[in-house]
Amino acid sequence: MKNTIFVLALLVSLVTYSQQKYTLSGTIIEAETGETLIGVNVIFPELRTGTTTNEYGFYSITLAEGTYQVNFSSLGFTTLSETIDLNQDIVRDVSLSGDTEQLDEVVISADVERASIKAPQMSVNTLTAGTIKSIPVVLGEADVIKSLLLLPGVTNAGEAASGFNVRGGAADQNLILLDEATIFNSSHLFGFFSVFNPDAIKDVKLFKGGIPARYGGRVSSVLEIFQKEGNSKEYKFNGGIGAVSSRLLAEGPLVKDKAAFLVGGRASYAHLFLPLFDIDNSAYFYDLNTKLNYRLNDRNNIFLSGYFGRDLFSINDSFVNTYGNAVVNFRWNHIFSDKLFSNLSLIYSDYFYGLELDFVGFEWNSGIQNFNLKYDLKHYLTDKLQVNYGLNNIYYSFNPGKIEPNSSDSGILEEQLIKKYANEFAAYVDVEHDITENLSMQYGLRLSHFIRFGQDEINVYADNNPVIFDPLLLIYQGADPIDTVASSRSDQLASFTNLEPRVSAAFTFDDDHSIKGSYTRLTQYLHLLSNTSSPTPLDVWTPSGPFVEPQILDQYAFGFFKNLWDGDYTLETEVYYKDIKNRIDYIDGADLIANNAIEQVILNGQARAYGWEFLLRKNTGKLQGWLAYTLSKSEQRTPPRNENEIGINSGEWYNTPYDKPHDISLYANYELNDKWSFNTNFVFQTGRPTNYPIGQFEFQEIVIPYFGLRNIERLPDYHRIDISATLKPRKNKDRNWYSEWVFSIYNLYNRRNAASINFRQNEDTGVNEAIRTSIFGIIPSVTYNFKF
Repeated sequence: MKNTIFVLALLVSLVTYSQQKYTLSGTIIEAETGETLIGVNVIFPELRTGTTTNEYGFYSITLAEGTYQVNFSSLGFTTLSETIDLNQDIVRDVSLSGDTEQLDEVVISADVERASIKAPQMSVNTLTAGTIKSIPVVLGEADVIKSLLLLPGVTNAGEAASGFNVRGGAADQNLILLDEATIFNSSHLFGFFSVFNPDAIKDVKLFKGGIPARYGGRVSSVLEIFQKEGNSKEYKFNGGIGAVSSRLLAEGPLVKDKAAFLVGGRASYAHLFLPLFDIDNSAYFYDLNTKLNYRLNDRNNIFLSGYFGRDLFSINDSFVNTYGNAVVNFRWNHIFSDKLFSNLSLIYSDYFYGLELDFVGFEWNSGIQNFNLKYDLKHYLTDKLQVNYGLNNIYYSFNPGKIEPNSSDSGILEEQLIKKYANEFAAYVDVEHDITENLSMQYGLRLSHFIRFGQDEINVYADNNPVIFDPLLLIYQGADPIDTVASSRSDQLASFTNLEPRVSAAFTFDDDHSIKGSYTRLTQYLHLLSNTSSPTPLDVWTPSGPFVEPQILDQYAFGFFKNLWDGDYTLETEVYYKDIKNRIDYIDGADLIANNAIEQVILNGQARAYGWEFLLRKNTGKLQGWLAYTLSKSEQRTPPRNENEIGINSGEWYNTPYDKPHDISLYANYELNDKWSFNTNFVFQTGRPTNYPIGQFEFQEIVIPYFGLRNIERLPDYHRIDISATLKPRKNKDRNWYSEWVFSIYNLYNRRNAASINFRQNEDTGVNEAIRTSIFGIIPSVTYNFKF
């Protein structure tokens, strides 16, 4: 009996020993700068498992005791291979060296490693600053948003249009984050440029579907951009001089290998030359990016980052328009253990719009502010199971507009439109789970709770209905309030609670083939009031409340992914379907500007979008690039609320302003040698939906056109070719000053793409005629970039 017990005890101890597990963790940085690296693959080849670094370069993986080979790899860096004797918990910080010493290596930062085939995450695109800088754009200014437009499922309203549209969604349905802070307007100069300085950017990631539970608040996409942290090794400067703007960025150590700073600025200066041509008008922008980081110890890091940007447009000083974003973010990274990473963020974000009309005698300003507290944790339980969870609380203050006289004799009375206040709270849990060797999943749940607080005055309507239908004229119109009531800031005018499940799954047939599927529910409590095809600075954000329901999205996506020729090429193809409830729509003749009762001109409708996306990439060799094609449909409708109404557009589905059934993008980069490289892109899009008059009538000798159903016509199809050549002098290799010249031509064959088509009566013949308005023809440019 004793022998039996001894044998059993020995077996138990052996089993326990064989199952003993230890954790390998650490931070991965770039050797030359000390910057932490995002998305580095930590792979154990013999185990066919691994992990990646998070947004702050941290990784953790728990494995059974043993001796293993581990590979640390990332595109653009030399792969590091080591043998690890995992017989205890090990902290291993890693430095990766860049493949080259070029000014900016041009690589496509899609994760083409085989691990990406297994990952359940789908509908995601990533670009590096190098790729963004290589893409030819108007006036030679590298642009994040314009680069995204070359990806499948991403469009915009046209040249010089603000914002972007993802999978048939509106521009206000995109959550844009810069170092976790919300950016409400992503454009400079009404859409000519984006607000993101490519020199300050570290990572750009666009989520079009399968959005993890840690994100919320918008129903179309998440654009997440992280700024560089600053070089903690040595002082570095880089910048560029272009045709219309220049930029300069400085970074360096405050305490070597412990603290660093980054300061980057951009400004346009084309307006300085206008007086030479006796032009009193002016249009310019400037912005500033800043970041400080300090490593307190091995377990604690703090970051302070900020962005400030302004645009100014004026006509003879009698019309002055100023607008821009300002954000500040304080973050604290804390490592509780080798398996638990946390990040606490305190964020302030502000968008301001100002307008001065001197010839009328008043100033106007509006905007939105938010204060955001985030606490996110990531728990690395095993090499097969990771859990993300956290809390997020945002307090909003909305200023729909304030008008005040700009002189004592203007005759304008000061008036403040009613300010609005709201709070959005969310808690989430998100699980990354490798269930079997072939099946992996990411599933989670987000709980969001939105409160609309009291305000100085709110209208009361009969039957609680601010929009009524006239059965004789067959039109909708605003109802007259029967009363107004005041409420304190602590009162709750309305509240909404929503559960938002998310699930994504990937099944791999082998190392090179997989299929993926996802379901995403998202809720959006903020709405941009705009009846133009693309956002303008004058558009106003408004919160959900007593008369405006939150938008709720259900998106389904399915895709096939394949590595071709050992990863030299990758193929990604997806189909998707989106259904959105409570998409706001505007009654005919809606007046949105300075409207203190916006509920009188909007109705809750619905929207849907569906499509097929195709992306073929070439990832290696002298010639790299991609071909993207999207076949899609985007519609919305507002049906009648009862049998006595007809609904908007007779209750029928109609094309959204951003419906573009066919979208083709081709991008190519050819590295001829270490001195010359060439880039080109071709874009074709179906013309944007619009409205043309279908007839006219005369009233008191005035000719008035009338229109049919909404958006049944289209502008002509849009297409163009851009090219660029980059010259890197060979003398760069022998000195600390690195430079390059970028020669580019936008719209090579001078296509006059229509931004709009308007109709007028010819004064000589009296015949109606169509007038096409175009923004750009062919535009050559030269940019000089430098680094030292």
